[in-house]
Amino acid sequence: MSNVGSVDRIVRIVAGLLLIAFAIPIGFPQTGWNWVGWIGIVPILTAVFAFCPAYKLLGMSTCPAKRQV
Repeated sequence: MSNVGSVDRIVRIVAGLLLIAFAIPIGFPQTGWNWVGWIGIVPILTAVFAFCPAYKLLGMSTCPAKRQV
């Protein structure tokens, strides 16, 4: 039951990695808010499992439609 398409998965992985890089901080200045970057784990997990609970609640899907023969 996946509801996250391939382009959406790539965007989620890139966004998640950028957020985690902000948390560590790699290439970003150290601020008091760097811990917020650990939220990047959520988009990475939704990309890995190809399932987004928010999409399910909203009735959305970015997966291509499955054709029936």
